[in-house]
Amino acid sequence: MAEILVLVEHVDGEVKKVTLELLTLARSLGSASAVWAGPGYSPAAKDKLAEYGADKIYVADSAEIADYVVAPKAELLAQLVSSASPAAVLVAATSEGKEVAGRLAIKTDSGVITDAVGLGEGFVAEQSIFGGGVNVKAKVGKGTPIIAVRPNSTAPEASAGAAAEEQVTVALSDAAKAAKVVERVKQEKGARPELTEAAIVVSGGRGVGSADNFSIIERLADTLGAAVGASRAATDAGWYPHQFQVGQTGKTVSPQLYIAAGISGAIQHRAGMQTAKTIVAINKDPEAPIFELADFGIVGDLHQIVPQLADEIEKRK
Repeated sequence: MAEILVLVEHVDGEVKKVTLELLTLARSLGSASAVWAGPGYSPAAKDKLAEYGADKIYVADSAEIADYVVAPKAELLAQLVSSASPAAVLVAATSEGKEVAGRLAIKTDSGVITDAVGLGEGFVAEQSIFGGGVNVKAKVGKGTPIIAVRPNSTAPEASAGAAAEEQVTVALSDAAKAAKVVERVKQEKGARPELTEAAIVVSGGRGVGSADNFSIIERLADTLGAAVGASRAATDAGWYPHQFQVGQTGKTVSPQLYIAAGISGAIQHRAGMQTAKTIVAINKDPEAPIFELADFGIVGDLHQIVPQLADEIEKRK
């Protein structure tokens, strides 16, 4: 079976969910090989990668890889592309992952596809383009296909892999050392899941009305074990922090369930969430564009509907 490289996303040695999704996707098309870059590799990490089907794990756990910005990972992958001749390389379509993909494409003289939401035989990728207005299928026409896949595009499925380890060293070029990490500030992690990885997202927009009113959005999210998002209008108004903005100029999410409360559905917002599997819209304007996209729509006042919905969910727990 053709070998497919998967760049592992990890934080403090913990494998992130998107990596399990990529391993599942790689297994459907060939043999999955995980690539661990940077410190933190452990028996627990190996077990997790093996659980989701990694037949091989390339381990480059040098601390130096994490000392510089992005470029070392691209150089590591370029070295593996040269030595292992994989059928494709999969990375997460995060801001860092897409930069790694672009750099790797240049180094290997290959084509690159970003923001894929599906991948089929022959590495034909499904994409949502032009602000989410058009769905297309694309295929790399040159070199090794390098594909950045959106989180939550594939449901992770466990399937034991051999997880044969191979230690890898990479000699970083001077260019890779041009941007050095001088400080790291750890963000306090709350009880809610990370926005781009959450299976359920509850977002509020202009219709929420104020920063204080976002408490009802948060309550519904907490009853569902969901992440909280916001439209650009809400973040620009200062009602919710900008790091939670969903949209073309914010974060792109692809959850199993997306609840849009008080969001009109402007193209800017739709571009960041329309690949969600199920979309529920709550808006008092029956002509709001969001209803064109929604699987289920509720016309009414979110200040009445959202608390009632949260109450009903809590009763059924």
